[in-house]
Amino acid sequence: MRDAPPAEARALAELPPLREVIRRHRLSADKRFGQHFLLDLNLTARIARAAGDLAHGTTVEVGPGPGGLTRALLDAGAARVVAIEKDPRCVEALADLVAVARGRLTVIAGDAAEIDPVRLGPPPRRIVANLPYNVGTHLLIGWLKAIDAFESLTLMFQKEVAARLAAPVGGRAYGRLSVLAQYQAHVRAVFDVPARAFTPPPKVASTIVRLTPRPAREPIPALDALEAVTAAAFGQRRKMLRASLRTLGVDADALLAAVGIAPTARAETVDVAGFAALARAYGASSLVSPPGATSDSSEATSGST
Repeated sequence: MRDAPPAEARALAELPPLREVIRRHRLSADKRFGQHFLLDLNLTARIARAAGDLAHGTTVEVGPGPGGLTRALLDAGAARVVAIEKDPRCVEALADLVAVARGRLTVIAGDAAEIDPVRLGPPPRRIVANLPYNVGTHLLIGWLKAIDAFESLTLMFQKEVAARLAAPVGGRAYGRLSVLAQYQAHVRAVFDVPARAFTPPPKVASTIVRLTPRPAREPIPALDALEAVTAAAFGQRRKMLRASLRTLGVDADALLAAVGIAPTARAETVDVAGFAALARAYGASSLVSPPGATSDSSEATSGST
């Protein structure tokens, strides 16, 4: 990894402190945007280092706020940073940073949920972001569907969400999100960030997670089948799979038999490979439920995603 050129590094260092930027632009955190500003420069530098070599390709940041992590990415020598910001106050606050970045920073005013990051610049691409808590999981699932377009995703989540991403089969946190993430990517929790590091502090700790594409996997078209199977299985996780999978409109016993999973198994006991096999069988299946077969909703309970 290379650092920013000396002249640019000096210009970055001479920018006003982040607290001054917040004061000048009246950037009180807005709950609509799930904002919690990370102002600790040691932590933002650590996140930038965790993202690996930024000297080539495109680094996409979501929700830069006053620009703390953005500064760290530029200081770490990022060739090009594209920052997506929904809050117009923050877009204005980033103008000085754009000016000193000498063409290495582009700020896009918009909603990251409506923007395809693959179209924002050439590979190698990576996303590095302190994600807004209220949209982080939704954004991640969309990016997982295009994971092969990225070198890595280095993202901050609530600690509880991070635990679900990395959870092993059989663990309490293991669920739909675990399967989707681990099928598509290697998932590694890098380090925790305490609530006191943010302004204002959230009610929970956070964790930096790094996801890198898993190369040796059999494709499941668009992951739609895997999403459907895991949603059914974990949506009623206290039920046996023979009951929960009937909501898919298939002969669940035949589907499970086709991949060698016991019909009495429960979702939390099936590993990622098992769910992938179920998804492939479901995606290619014409195993329509027999007449009169319905799932008994009396035992249904909501499960962790």
